[in-house]
Amino acid sequence: MRPDLEIIAALVNPGARVLDLGCGSGELLKQLATEKGVNGYGIEKDPAQISACVRAGVNVIEHDLDKGLGRFPDSSFDMVVMTETLQAVASPSDLIDEMLRIGEQCVVTFPNFGHWRCRLQLATLGRMPVATHLPHEWYDTPNIHLCTFHDFERLVSDKRLPIIERHVCDGRYRIHRRMGPLRNLFGTIAFYRLGRSNST
Repeated sequence: MRPDLEIIAALVNPGARVLDLGCGSGELLKQLATEKGVNGYGIEKDPAQISACVRAGVNVIEHDLDKGLGRFPDSSFDMVVMTETLQAVASPSDLIDEMLRIGEQCVVTFPNFGHWRCRLQLATLGRMPVATHLPHEWYDTPNIHLCTFHDFERLVSDKRLPIIERHVCDGRYRIHRRMGPLRNLFGTIAFYRLGRSNST
């Protein structure tokens, strides 16, 4: 299994009800069913990937995430997973809310746009953004939503969502536990396991 999927699999409890958003070929769900007895469903809109899921015996639902998750009732899953899709959906903030409406917990992974290589590339190309007006929040832009670890954690904090686990990796998906406050500069991809809001 892909190394990023191995990290996610370790965050899922045996026997859990799992929904995988943008499940691709169903590799994660198939592995979880085999190794942990997980009852899983995937959501995918690519016909070729849906066919791959069917061939692998993975339960898959054809659906566009930009249309929301209203078809699923509250608390219908233990875990909802979204792997490197956050930056591509139309409304990341709303989708996180929906994930934690239908799931007790969720796992979100995404690449870090604050990594030093990204910063260097932008500086070299002379494309560092210039603030000419009050900027939109990163999750409220019309195109791809490029965010840093700090951006995401600020959103999570605003929503009062507890971070149960956080794993920061390099480009080879090796977890670096001692990166500390430098994770936003040197981390390539992060895995966040979130719980429901602490607000009353």
